[in-house]
Amino acid sequence: MESREDTAVHVPPRLDRLDGNRRRIGVELELIGVELDSLAQIIADHVGGVVAQESPYEYAITGDARGQWTVELDFEFLKQKGRQDKARETLLASLDEAAEELLRVGAEQVVPFEIVSPPLPMDELPDVEVLIERLRRAGAQGTKAGLAYAFGLQFNPELPATDATTILRYLKAFLCLFDWLKAQAAVDWTRRLTLYVDPFPRPYVRKVIDPDYWPDETELIRDYLEANPSRNRALDMLPLFKHLAPAQVRAAVDDPRIKARPTLHYRLPNCEIDQPGWGLYRAWDDWLQVEHLAAEPQRLDAVCQQYREFLDRRFSAWLHDWKQEVVPWLKAAGDL
Repeated sequence: MESREDTAVHVPPRLDRLDGNRRRIGVELELIGVELDSLAQIIADHVGGVVAQESPYEYAITGDARGQWTVELDFEFLKQKGRQDKARETLLASLDEAAEELLRVGAEQVVPFEIVSPPLPMDELPDVEVLIERLRRAGAQGTKAGLAYAFGLQFNPELPATDATTILRYLKAFLCLFDWLKAQAAVDWTRRLTLYVDPFPRPYVRKVIDPDYWPDETELIRDYLEANPSRNRALDMLPLFKHLAPAQVRAAVDDPRIKARPTLHYRLPNCEIDQPGWGLYRAWDDWLQVEHLAAEPQRLDAVCQQYREFLDRRFSAWLHDWKQEVVPWLKAAGDL
């Protein structure tokens, strides 16, 4: 991978929430190449924290004033097994332990370790870049290290406000930029096969980018759930909607993995932590195009209109390339 001379981590046009507090962002990194306990200790050394082992597959790092970091094997079954009582006295329990060990060895060949940050002030993202470099030096490996490694970098950006209009502006902006974002991310084929980064259904896209589509919160969430009763979207809105309307979301998608929080969940980028020059600044700059477009209603309306016209063209998917047509509407790199 080519290195980039400008590795600055830029800030969004709306850095603060409506209440005047700094917007925060959670970062999730999936990787292998470093043992769980070593990963936890690297993070603890970086943030001045203390490691606590919660199970053989989960570590917590406390002591960071911003909140708790976690490091875990991203395999819910083994995490649940690891939390169980370790006293195994019967033959059946011994066999169960042996089966768990075999499963663990197999899982660690293809299932990533996951680092989950606490909510960080957005202007402190450069600190994560420093951590990424420490992990790279320690031997961390990402998506391109193996054919079966569907590892990602995920952002959980807090919104500047959670009213329906603000949410819709972000959703409209993302839908208009999805083809471009996907091309920029160069999503690895292994991650495309997992379905975790599925695009939104085309009829739903048409509905949302309509200039007259400005529903209230209840209708917005209802329409989303009817078209997207799944976590498997490149921009997963379910955590945000569960934060706003938990009963409405649970009635449509009863999945305990959905954690309520006032954030979007952007999961498109690969994690290529072992590649020289790679950092979150690349994917973050791409995401900032969504931030800027959402913050400029007139430009957003114009892009939505042009995208609708593109979708209405006969055979547009075969004869035209939206990811190129949208480029003139993007911010110049120097304006991010």
